[in-house]
Amino acid sequence: MDLEQILHEITQDMATRPDRGRVANYIPQLACIDPDQFAISVCLADGTQYSCGDADMSFSIQSVSKVFALALALGRVGDHLWTRVGREPSGQAFDSILLLEQEKGRPRNPFINAGAIVTTDTYLEGHSPAEALGGLMRFVREAADDEDIHIDDSVARSEIATGHRNFALAHYMLSHGNLRHAPDLTLGTYFHQCAIAMNTAQLARAGRFLMNSPDLVRMLSPGRVRRINALMITCGQYDGSGDFAYRVGLPGKSGVGGGILVIAPGQASIAVWSPGLNHYGNSHLGTLAVETLARDTGWSIFG
Repeated sequence: MDLEQILHEITQDMATRPDRGRVANYIPQLACIDPDQFAISVCLADGTQYSCGDADMSFSIQSVSKVFALALALGRVGDHLWTRVGREPSGQAFDSILLLEQEKGRPRNPFINAGAIVTTDTYLEGHSPAEALGGLMRFVREAADDEDIHIDDSVARSEIATGHRNFALAHYMLSHGNLRHAPDLTLGTYFHQCAIAMNTAQLARAGRFLMNSPDLVRMLSPGRVRRINALMITCGQYDGSGDFAYRVGLPGKSGVGGGILVIAPGQASIAVWSPGLNHYGNSHLGTLAVETLARDTGWSIFG
C-alpha cells in the first residue's frame, strides 16, 4: 500500500470538488476562513507520518478538543463522570436544548455541547480556569509531542461574544444542579478549550494515544481508550454519527472549525481539515476524504 500516493490522490480529488460546504459563519473568526483549503495527515502506529495539502496551516480544532477534555476528565474523576452525562447518541443538533429539557439537565453524551460543558466543568473542579487550561494544554502537547500548540485568543473572544446558546445550556444545567461553577467560569474555560489551534500534522500525532500506542499508554488506560473510541463512533459526528459510521467505519470526532480526528485502532491516527461544513456541522470534504482513505486502505473496525 502506497499511503503517500493515496493521500496525494485524495488531495487532488478534493481540489476538484465544486461543493465545498459552508464555513461556520455564526462564529465571526471562523466565518472569514477560506473554504478552499484542505489538508490531511496520517500518523502510523510506529510514528511514521504522512501529510498532504495545507498540513502546516493551523486551525481552530473546536469540538475535536472534546476528546482530549474527556480523557482528562476521566483521568481525574473516573466513571463518576457518567453520573452527570450520558453515553447515548442524541439524534439532535450539537447545540440543541430539547433532550436536555426532557432529561432534567443531564446531557445525552460528552460530545454534544451540553455534555462537553459538563466535562469541562469536571476538569475545572479545584482549579482556576488558567490552571485547568494549563493542565489540558500539557495533556495535548504531550500527546502530540509538540510544545508549539497554543490557544487562539481571538477565536476564544469571538465565541465568548456570540456563544449565547451555550450560555443558555449552561444556565439550564445549573438550574438542575448539574453545573458546579458559575457559567462564566465554565464557559470561559470551554471556549478557550475549543480555540486550541493545531495543524493536521499535530492533530494526527496528538490522536495516537487513542490507538493504544504502546509509548503513550501512560496517558490513558487501554480500557478508557476503548470506551472513548466507542463514544466517538456512536456520538462523534453529532446527528451525522450513524452516516459517518456507515460510510467510514472508524471512530471520529469532528469540529465546526472543519477538522476531523479519526482513529484506525492499532493502525493509524488520521487528521483532516477543510473548513466548509455539511448540514450536520461536520467538514464536507473532510468526511469524503476519510471515506475514501478508509476504502483505499481497508481500515475499518468492522473487518
